[in-house]
Amino acid sequence: MPELPEVEVVRSGLAPAVSGATVLGVTVLDERALTRHPEGGAHFEAALTGRVIRSAARRGKFLWLPLEGASPLEPTEAIVGHLGMSGQLLLRAPGAAPERHERVRIDLSHPRHGEVAIVFADQRTFGSLAIDDLVPTVDGAPGGFGSAEASVPRQVAHIARDPLDPAFSDAAFRRTLATKASGVKRVLLDQTVVSGVGNIYADESLWAARIHPETPARDLSTRAVNRLLAEVRHVLEKALAEGGTSFDAQYVNVNGQAGYFAHSLNAYGRTGEPCPRCGRPIVRVSFTNRSSHFCPHCQRMPRPAR
Repeated sequence: MPELPEVEVVRSGLAPAVSGATVLGVTVLDERALTRHPEGGAHFEAALTGRVIRSAARRGKFLWLPLEGASPLEPTEAIVGHLGMSGQLLLRAPGAAPERHERVRIDLSHPRHGEVAIVFADQRTFGSLAIDDLVPTVDGAPGGFGSAEASVPRQVAHIARDPLDPAFSDAAFRRTLATKASGVKRVLLDQTVVSGVGNIYADESLWAARIHPETPARDLSTRAVNRLLAEVRHVLEKALAEGGTSFDAQYVNVNGQAGYFAHSLNAYGRTGEPCPRCGRPIVRVSFTNRSSHFCPHCQRMPRPAR
């Protein structure tokens, strides 16, 4: 599933093409792509046609495109997108041939760049698009990356801020971890605690911080939590700089290009290979329908307190 770096690469690619663009028309080819839009395809097409998109914003793994309303200064709705397991948002020339697994096409006219199409393609159909109301953020800060408004789609309001968000609170994160008996990896994957971190970047961050994924979160010292947060940010920023992680053709940017952070992975997907730090083999263990990859020598479970 695309995580923060992959979704941010898509957001930043969309932003210049959609900001200020008018929706000329919408074609819904598969209503399975609208599972979060209960009114259905005909409503989605009609409600978007003629609307102006203000920008492209992101929180964690969610994207949204705020729409101008009755007052251009106060958008009240947005197109919300979640890529699921294999969703892609691609920019294509007007009239371009349909993409494989294309589900929705949104034709735009931009005042500077001319006409362009956003294509939502999704092989496994777990992703979705929807029109949703914008609600005020609880803390009064901008809703997410790329947005100046202190609002967020209702469907995204329960999602925590991500570690690269200027409004993310390190102190609140430390306080939350201090209350959690669950393993720290499980907490990192909880999008209501911290968003944007999935299996890949959790494994990489814990490896970098030398923390065993099953260490109870509340047992981590303040220094360990600070070290973990620093490594999470470093890993996310490095992955973002390298265009995200692509293991196959399911994740690509808006131009169809793959990311290359897979070549920089130290733990995830390297079962049996030598740890880049100590040379011992990386191990893989089952973890709630996923897998954890770590070095049992560098990332030792702390001994229980007497």
